[in-house]
Amino acid sequence: MSKTDAPQDPRPAGSRQRLWSVDEHLADVLATVRPLEPIELQLLDAQGCVLVEDVTVPVALPPFDNSSMDGYAVRTADVQGASEEFPAVLTVIGDVAAGSGDLPTVGPGEAARIMTGAPLPPGAEAVVPVEWTDGGSGAGAASAMTPASESPEGAAGEVRVHRAAEARAHVRSRGSDVQAGDLALAAGTVLGPPQIALLAAIGRGTVRVRPRPRVVVLSTGSELVQPGEALSAGTIYDSNSFALAAAARDAGAIAYRVGAVADDADTLRSTIEDQLIRADLLVTTGGVSVGAYDVVKEALTAVSTGDEDVDGAGIDFRKLAMQPGKPQGFGTIGPDHTPLLALPGNPVSCYVSFELFVRPAIRALMGLPASEVSRPSVRAVLAADKAIGSPAGRRQFLRGKYDAASGTVGPVGGSGSHLIAALAHADSLMVVPEDVTSVEPGAELEVVLLG
Repeated sequence: MSKTDAPQDPRPAGSRQRLWSVDEHLADVLATVRPLEPIELQLLDAQGCVLVEDVTVPVALPPFDNSSMDGYAVRTADVQGASEEFPAVLTVIGDVAAGSGDLPTVGPGEAARIMTGAPLPPGAEAVVPVEWTDGGSGAGAASAMTPASESPEGAAGEVRVHRAAEARAHVRSRGSDVQAGDLALAAGTVLGPPQIALLAAIGRGTVRVRPRPRVVVLSTGSELVQPGEALSAGTIYDSNSFALAAAARDAGAIAYRVGAVADDADTLRSTIEDQLIRADLLVTTGGVSVGAYDVVKEALTAVSTGDEDVDGAGIDFRKLAMQPGKPQGFGTIGPDHTPLLALPGNPVSCYVSFELFVRPAIRALMGLPASEVSRPSVRAVLAADKAIGSPAGRRQFLRGKYDAASGTVGPVGGSGSHLIAALAHADSLMVVPEDVTSVEPGAELEVVLLG
């Protein structure tokens, strides 16, 4: 066979001839991924999404003066000098409950029973808590308000007030939280429970956001068995798809776990084609190295050359100057050019690759700024019994346990890319640069925080 007859590597020449750095690969991913188009969502559906518009307050919050306590609405002059020995005796003219519209007017020598959140009635200047009164019983200090349904006479008669109250005491003033026209939330805000509460409080039923990305996770390998099923000779449980789906949710995405696909290129291409309809991002794990059964590479290399089963813009398989996670694949696929990241199959390699490349892609799809797409990092001092070795020319990511109080980090487990138990006990990744082959105890290094 002549050289011209030999099979040609369809990857771009640049990716075959060099190692990509971690930063170059991440930059390529982020340059391709674009934020999802905004949509209008109901409040609870918008949780975890990024707001795309400034929201202003339409009405003051609270919209009226209201009581912060269960007690009695009074005029301050009527309770001035009140004490246990010489209580102020006031005529109770009625009840004011939360939601009341028809309010009694409090005149000289009068009081109105009032509940927390109820509007302050006309004439009243303060609220005295029920504990400062006899509750209308004629006895000692009350501990609680008697429900109106059980004691209708409590809304009439007399109440003895044992302490004075200053003007506006226990009154929430109209607009004391926010005023009409104030900025409630700025565009770019991630909507958590407090933000959802504020939107509801100002009357917003829907909000315009970038939706949470839909991430489809596929693991590959004929040796994979689903948890709960029996293992047979040569098989292992599929942990990667669970780890990736959980990590995608943690990053803010809606995750769909497809599970394990057997080592068959046609089956994988068909599965990917079926999943494109519900994917803003596809993530595969396994089958991207140089083995005879690296099905992802086989299936998606065909896509890169124009395979008719799955129309695509191309997946580039490359090697990165990192450990673990050297083999990686990235590109777009399908008629909508859906981004696809192909990760290694070793569990630690897979998870480290997710944190470095997939999580930022998800956060970019959400519309978060560049400063918030990756995990935060700090500098910490290595706390270890011996030096940590690292291969020359590779950026190494080691599992670590970070102590914020002491500013130190220690290794967890070994460097093997299959050590899942060590990964489960780590809360950070220790980063050893490409030009460093040994890190001595007491030396400072970068630490990526995972929690």
